[in-house]
Amino acid sequence: MLLSHHPIVQNFMAEIQLKSVTKRFGDVVAVNNLNLEIHDQEFVVFLGPSGCGKTTMLRSIAGLEYPEEGDIFIDGKRVNNLSPADRDIAFVFQFYALYPHLTVYDNIAFPLKAVKMPKPEIQKRVKEVAAILRIEELLGRKPSHLSGGEMQRVALGRAMVRRPRAFLMDEPMANLDAKLRVDMRSELKHLQRELGTTTIFVTHDQVEAMSMADRIAVMHQGGLQQIGTPQEVYNAPENLFVAGFMGSPSMNLVAGEIQPQNGKWALHLTHTDIWIALSNQRMACVHQNAQTHEFIFGVRPEHIIVSKSQTESGLKASVHLIEALGSVNIIDILLGENPDTGALILFRARTHPAFRIDVGQPVWLDFDDKHVHLFDRDTEKAIR
Repeated sequence: MLLSHHPIVQNFMAEIQLKSVTKRFGDVVAVNNLNLEIHDQEFVVFLGPSGCGKTTMLRSIAGLEYPEEGDIFIDGKRVNNLSPADRDIAFVFQFYALYPHLTVYDNIAFPLKAVKMPKPEIQKRVKEVAAILRIEELLGRKPSHLSGGEMQRVALGRAMVRRPRAFLMDEPMANLDAKLRVDMRSELKHLQRELGTTTIFVTHDQVEAMSMADRIAVMHQGGLQQIGTPQEVYNAPENLFVAGFMGSPSMNLVAGEIQPQNGKWALHLTHTDIWIALSNQRMACVHQNAQTHEFIFGVRPEHIIVSKSQTESGLKASVHLIEALGSVNIIDILLGENPDTGALILFRARTHPAFRIDVGQPVWLDFDDKHVHLFDRDTEKAIR
């Protein structure tokens, strides 16, 4: 039987709507007027730094927190006043919270025993879940004899066995080592696709978000900054925060001002000798959408073309630092220095590992106009 036709899949469906949800803790606004629609069978990742409100929002959906304002709907039904048990949502925590004195079988079966489900049905469901998660041989073990990845599967099994309408996961892979996290990312995404389960996943790790999400909801200071596919969020950030948060290394962001140069408009990067020519199309966007000539210029490291010899349109700078990472080189390129603070103004560029150069050598930089970004310095919004 195909997993997509497996009986355990039948009830794994839910559409979740958040309408103007606000949650406070005293004077602290943890979630601020958040609006979001999560489609049936979608994998949405709440991504942001610690304290941005992503876990509070997840707990509000689960019924573990109650928002002061706004509404939460599951399949069109307002659930603000429903208890967690009545929302039919499964929560997988960062700490697996397995019962140490119970076997894997009994840990998975626990929520079914709690509602006094008949024993034959419990056995059937546990075996179904164990087969899907490939943990049949672990059913007789106790948690102390499991690896981190095995405990994660058991925690997922305990959630799946209830056949809930949606999964809510709060950094479930935070306690795994780096290699196991890579393996579990692909397994979890594959499992979600096969089951067709609506899933909300909370993380501060952008690699997890980029590799697993159908859509990423980027949060900061309790607010939703951007919602979109991983490609949309990475390649077309809507504001300065998203631009700086996504990517490793993150986007290069340098202040600048648009000024005339040789009869054309160009962006002069502050405290440097760098002038970046802007296309007519980009200048039309600036004139249409901006009230100022002061901007933040952004370009990702992989979109900087670095040459050791002078190019026709290249901008001259010098190498400040080289990080040889094996698969790539990350080169810090010195553009200038702020005379007031002494802070160095740098670009970080990603090059092929075969690109050899020494610290202090001159380089020439080129950009493809379609890969550079401008942000209004006052509003911090992207100028499209």
